[in-house]
Amino acid sequence: MALPKRRHSKTRGRKRRTHWKIASTNLIKCPQCKELKLAHRVCPVCGYYKGKQAVEIKVKEKKKRGT
Repeated sequence: MALPKRRHSKTRGRKRRTHWKIASTNLIKCPQCKELKLAHRVCPVCGYYKGKQAVEIKVKEKKKRGT
């Protein structure tokens, strides 16, 4: 394996790494509920995909304090 003859400066290494960044996710609006969701996925809020109900979303009921 090849070894460098001379040390690379900090700047040179940092210039090389400038393109190592995380790409943000592409979010789109759900046509049914207008919430943001990932493309080509079932909407986690309303459960629709391509205009059809794909998943039934269960709504959690809030517990009442009984005294």
